[in-house]
Amino acid sequence: MRRADFHYDLPEELIAQQPLAERSASRLLTLDGASGALADRQFRELPQFVAPGDLLVFNDTRVIPARLFALKESGGKVELLLERPLEGNTALVHARASKPLKPPMTLTSRGGAIRILEKRGDLWIIELPQPPLAFFERYGQMPLPPYIRRDPDAADSMRYQSVFARRDGAVAAPTASLHFDAPLLAALDARGAERAFITLHVGAGTFQPVRTDAVGAHVMHAEFVEVNAAACAAVAATRARGGRVIAVGTTVVRALESAAGGGTLEPYVGDSSLFIVPGFRFRIVDAMVTNFHLPESTLLMLVSAFAGRAAVLGAYAHAVAQQYRFFSYGDAMFVTPAPGAHL
Repeated sequence: MRRADFHYDLPEELIAQQPLAERSASRLLTLDGASGALADRQFRELPQFVAPGDLLVFNDTRVIPARLFALKESGGKVELLLERPLEGNTALVHARASKPLKPPMTLTSRGGAIRILEKRGDLWIIELPQPPLAFFERYGQMPLPPYIRRDPDAADSMRYQSVFARRDGAVAAPTASLHFDAPLLAALDARGAERAFITLHVGAGTFQPVRTDAVGAHVMHAEFVEVNAAACAAVAATRARGGRVIAVGTTVVRALESAAGGGTLEPYVGDSSLFIVPGFRFRIVDAMVTNFHLPESTLLMLVSAFAGRAAVLGAYAHAVAQQYRFFSYGDAMFVTPAPGAHL
């Protein structure tokens, strides 16, 4: 497989720059992986596609204000994006500056001095005046994706966050979750659907492009995952009653399939660098809710593995023609698997 096999043309004006006034007011494109059939719906209609006894699995990660600006002694500007906290006051970050950083060096910021300690691959280890999560929470700003071409505002602190976000650690939102609000959750409850939660702290690597022409040569970024015993029990109970496991977002897919990597779903805490591409066989996920993803991205490859590359690219062409809104603040899809997607 080549990276270009997952290309599609997207007019820039279809990239959503703001959230809608109501979370559940988005459009919903349904894709039946078995037949390739498409239907244009509204996200509020999601309960119609969920049967009593189905289980929706959500990612409860919380996005932290992970972007921070600092200055070199020369006055040069440096942009830091937290990847993950390390021990004590140290952290692993992405850094962007007009000239390369040269450790050891000290930056100044609103929160005090930041020491650049060493480079680790494409990232940097820094030392902060206090523990990273507390420091970025106080002095950072919401890390809107690079395709949202504006500065974050006060509304983003709430809207670039799901209504059930509770575990600090993500630097990007699990965007399929952004469509859910209290009335929709109540409608799903009334439908007889169950819900469970996993945690996957989305890292900044989610925005890194696939740079290799051969898909198999791409090295996937690692992200922290926790699938607890309660989530595993909820999946087992769903299987026992004949219900489906519906993953809300690609992060949930990766978490559940990572935890089932040994053959059965078991509690798991640790990093995952699972790269799902066509040919992967899913053990846990029976359907998914997902936003539209960037051309040639690992997330588009994951959805293609689930519902079939041709069907997914056909759905994207339809979405472009119908002027759906794309990416983080955009519209969503409800996708069922293609034949052969499961073990």
